[in-house]
Amino acid sequence: MRVLFDARFTRTDHHDGISRYGAGLVEALSRTDDVVVLISDPRQVALLPDVPHVLFPSPLSPAELFVALRINRLRPDVVVSPLQTMGSWGRRYPLILTLHDLIYYQNRTPPTFLPLPIRLLWRLYHLAYWPQRLLLNRADVVLTISSTTAALMRAHRLTRRPVMLVGNAPQPSARHRDPDAPRSPSLLYMGSFMPYKNVETLVRAMRLLPGHTLHLLSRITPARRAELEALAPTDRLVFHGGVSDAEYEDLLFASTALVTLSRAEGYGLPVVEAMAAGTPVIASDIPIFREVGGAAALLVDPDSPHAVAAAVRSLGDAATWDSASRAGLERAAAYSWEASAEQLRGACRRAIAEFGRRRDRRPFPVRRPWSDRRDERGHDERGRDE
Repeated sequence: MRVLFDARFTRTDHHDGISRYGAGLVEALSRTDDVVVLISDPRQVALLPDVPHVLFPSPLSPAELFVALRINRLRPDVVVSPLQTMGSWGRRYPLILTLHDLIYYQNRTPPTFLPLPIRLLWRLYHLAYWPQRLLLNRADVVLTISSTTAALMRAHRLTRRPVMLVGNAPQPSARHRDPDAPRSPSLLYMGSFMPYKNVETLVRAMRLLPGHTLHLLSRITPARRAELEALAPTDRLVFHGGVSDAEYEDLLFASTALVTLSRAEGYGLPVVEAMAAGTPVIASDIPIFREVGGAAALLVDPDSPHAVAAAVRSLGDAATWDSASRAGLERAAAYSWEASAEQLRGACRRAIAEFGRRRDRRPFPVRRPWSDRRDERGHDERGRDE
């Protein structure tokens, strides 16, 4: 199967959630299928698996309105986007779009890395559900990453298209945490500092945990850092301003627990990453963390610093910590990129079938492999930058 994957939202310096999701799927899917990725910046290649790529305009540019006309020339069997905004006007191929969550309908502050005009449109877009329906109904199949989000999509009747689950997964590691190794009285937070992440409650809990240190790993603006530092003794807060994958893993292996108190999530990948490392998880008691963490996570009231502090103290007991660590490892074993790639394969087959039915077309003709197709100048479309 010839799959064209839209990787133009891949970061250029470090992965965020969507960037890692795309890279993980591409790597696993490319082991069995013919995968080519779209990029919009040559630097994105460094964070992607070693697969052929084609350079396209930014997905945030006006050219996105007509991107399908260029994709038609590549003649893929199916196109997969890890978001729902990919242009589709004039397409002649099966299309899969993805909706990760509905967070921004209740929390309308857009990501700060987006240009100002896009942030303004973002706020308008999330004032009602009908724009989302217009986007999703352009697809042949819609993906989402959790049963929790799928249920919300049904509740709000967001699409007439088939909705299929393609989950997230932790990165595989050759290392294993030694349960007998000394661990520091430290806590980890991995995530953004947007309001719905509710980092304030976690920081306030540090007032109740003398002797503990909270490591906040992601990049943060000086103004946001000052807001959080006002809520707890600063000697208990360590702001890393971003970490590499290796540094993240080192911190996971040394810490007492990873803590996340989000009020909403589409998945919560750090929860699974911590469990896969054998590090206990303390998380807010909301549907998505019940789904992802199951009984392995210590679920708490996200509005109660005292509840958070009590959960941390409970892990001071060696037997409790060991039990939580083992439960997390067992839970994380259910998640893998190979399993997610198999889910995606099924979604691709469904999209091809839906595309054929909706357009009353015969099955796709047999096509030459990517590597055999040449443009009018004799260039190989597989690896050529356009």
